[in-house]
Amino acid sequence: MSAPRAEPPDHAPHVLVVDDDRRLRELLSRFLGERGYRVTTAASAPEARAKSESVVFDLIILDVMMPGETGLDFMRRLRAEGSRIPILMLTAQAEPSDRIRGLEIGADDYLSKPFEPRELILRLANILRRVVQPEPETKAVPEEIRFGPFAFRFDRGELRRGGEVIRITEREREILATLGGRAGGEVSREELAGGGPGGSGIGDRAVDVQMNRLRRKIELDPANPSFLQTVRGIGYRLVVDP
Repeated sequence: MSAPRAEPPDHAPHVLVVDDDRRLRELLSRFLGERGYRVTTAASAPEARAKSESVVFDLIILDVMMPGETGLDFMRRLRAEGSRIPILMLTAQAEPSDRIRGLEIGADDYLSKPFEPRELILRLANILRRVVQPEPETKAVPEEIRFGPFAFRFDRGELRRGGEVIRITEREREILATLGGRAGGEVSREELAGGGPGGSGIGDRAVDVQMNRLRRKIELDPANPSFLQTVRGIGYRLVVDP
């Protein structure tokens, strides 16, 4: 009996595969998972949109021809909303005009069906290498931040859910303060490991361990976090209420 496949690490690239072909979704999920990617699948554009509301994906593999809202329609709407998420289009259409249309709308690359899986991996890696991470915006730190049912007070280092005080460790307090000070922005593992001003300083892997413990205290589904989200290759972000 073969050993079960190890789950990709929390900081591995998270890919959303959108295709109405169930067999292809399952094949891509297994193939990409075996090569270190985290994978979520969706059978339609509306399902993909719903999943994108709670998870920050690093890249979308998107089928062009789907019933109802097509891949092109879905991509056009994403770009109109200002999304810059990289998109690799899959299509059975080989005409150059079709590929050009997709690239004009905002696709980062195109791959015709049927395709060689190794070529897919190479194209994904090339797209992810080209992604330029924006500089975090500098914002004034508020007295309090809120995310879902939780509130964190900077002056007290206090995390509450309604009237209940949630017990957190000193390291978890430092992590929340650092992430909350750049609410919605990306914070590197190195910065979190330093613990901020007066922080004790820990290793990068220890940051991941601390983050998983903190997620268990505030996330409904720690495996698919809504608030403490991973930023591929960088670190983490805290998604707060507007």
